[in-house]
Amino acid sequence: MTPGVLSARAIIGVIGALMMLAGAFLFVLVGPLIGGWLIVSGAVLVVAVIIERSRYRSQAAERTHMTPGPGGGEPGPVDSRFRPTDEVFVDPTSNRRMRVYVDSSSGERRYVAEG
Repeated sequence: MTPGVLSARAIIGVIGALMMLAGAFLFVLVGPLIGGWLIVSGAVLVVAVIIERSRYRSQAAERTHMTPGPGGGEPGPVDSRFRPTDEVFVDPTSNRRMRVYVDSSSGERRYVAEG
């Protein structure tokens, strides 16, 4: 994961935690309406940071914490069960051309940088 993504995730997480703390403080001082809203909103940000995944990666790559490949896709060649499709796009973050591979039996997709 790039340093910019880590920084953005950290900032969002800190903002969410601060919102929850401010919400708890306001919950006691002002009441549940404003305080509760801030607690819930902050919790949503913290949970989003925790469960957010890198783009274009398989669950297996995420579970094993493999280093992302070029363009954020799979780090190496895909399994032989995956076949290339005609679907190609340019990743807006890395400007890498990505090819979509699909497993026709399960519909599972993989994204691999080309070139």
